[in-house]
Amino acid sequence: MAGHSQFKNIMHKKGKQDAIRSKLFSKLAREITVAAKMGLPDPAMNARLCAAVIAARAENMPKDNIERAIKKASGADAETYDEVRYEGYAPGGVAVIVEALTDNRNRTAGEVRSYFTKAGGSLAETGAVSFMFDRVGLIEFDRKVASEDAVLEAALDAGAEDVSTSEDGHEVITTLESLRDVAQALEQKFGEPRKAALVWRPQNTISVDDEAGEKILKLVGALEDNDDVQNVYANFEVSDALVAKMGA
Repeated sequence: MAGHSQFKNIMHKKGKQDAIRSKLFSKLAREITVAAKMGLPDPAMNARLCAAVIAARAENMPKDNIERAIKKASGADAETYDEVRYEGYAPGGVAVIVEALTDNRNRTAGEVRSYFTKAGGSLAETGAVSFMFDRVGLIEFDRKVASEDAVLEAALDAGAEDVSTSEDGHEVITTLESLRDVAQALEQKFGEPRKAALVWRPQNTISVDDEAGEKILKLVGALEDNDDVQNVYANFEVSDALVAKMGA
């Protein structure tokens, strides 16, 4: 396990599903509103908004909620959120990047710092670990949409940088600038992707034992449960057995 994809799977198995879904929708709506406020309120003309809308659809967020979040960006009562990135180290020297949208920097910083401290890690300065990651576009499709060769050919023709296929599905990597164009080209061939987003992709991953892995997964879970935190990325791998145990 590496990066971010399976963290959410673990989170989804915790607690009451309705509460989790409500919190997820709130985070998705916040990202949509911020994206629409930063650029044009049209997903076809705003790559970040396009990615946010695709992410919301992938989680079955109602169309009315999506449209309301977009309209909220131009309203007089629209909240103002600051984009903040936190970087730090988890047990085992694992690098962690946390992206947040907050209306209170002091509150969020204090909470994030406490999560790292409780896990036996430490918060660092911005830029301390991000050099170990690449900022890229990620487009994901279910495994069943097409063969590995078909997705590879279509992705490269559309201008993608790389493609990988596993049992979990097809992952297409793009540059930041080409994410929207590649996503639109592939959508015409394979339908709407299950995810399209700008992500931090680790250049290399660190294998950790189950003791450290459990602490890291608890840290990630605590971070993702925070209302202000949008995304968490880390450069580690743990055993499938531990993932199953933590997800139980």
